[in-house]
Amino acid sequence: MSLYDDAVLVLKDYPAGGSGADTAQDELRRAYLDHLALHPDGMWKACEAGHLTASALVIDPERGKVLLTLHRKLRMWLQMGGHCEPGDATLAAAALREATEESGIAGLTLLPGGPVVLDRHPIPAPCHWHLDVQYAALAPSGSAERISEESLDLRWFAYDEVAGVADSSVVRLMERTRAALDGGRA
Repeated sequence: MSLYDDAVLVLKDYPAGGSGADTAQDELRRAYLDHLALHPDGMWKACEAGHLTASALVIDPERGKVLLTLHRKLRMWLQMGGHCEPGDATLAAAALREATEESGIAGLTLLPGGPVVLDRHPIPAPCHWHLDVQYAALAPSGSAERISEESLDLRWFAYDEVAGVADSSVVRLMERTRAALDGGRA
């Protein structure tokens, strides 16, 4: 199965919010599927109409903290993530690879159940949109982060500190991750 085929299956199966209807997430899910149907190259950075990306919020539930990166280009505190690469077999594998590379933490595991949230955001030309498929990655107990060349800084933040440093998309990802950890989706 190709990465493209995996992305279509993941998006078709995406629950769009679990028990309560989440219209915005369902609309994004449909927009992502429509984008892929119109753009066979929609998984790759070269697709100027926009492309799927994969990211993961690194979380340590034992300590009640999330690891954010101060993105080198955007100069914003964000979750780990980025572009899919030809060696990625699945969106989940791409998200885990990105989280591992950018956090420097070996042994991360994705939270079961697939993506936590979808987030579409504009980016500068020549591409116009990132259609981000966002997962959550659990940090092993006692893990130590290591800064990558893509980051200006890496820092653990308590759950209640995230809203003070990150934008609403990161806060939403954290809230949905915490709800998934508690056994349901927000």
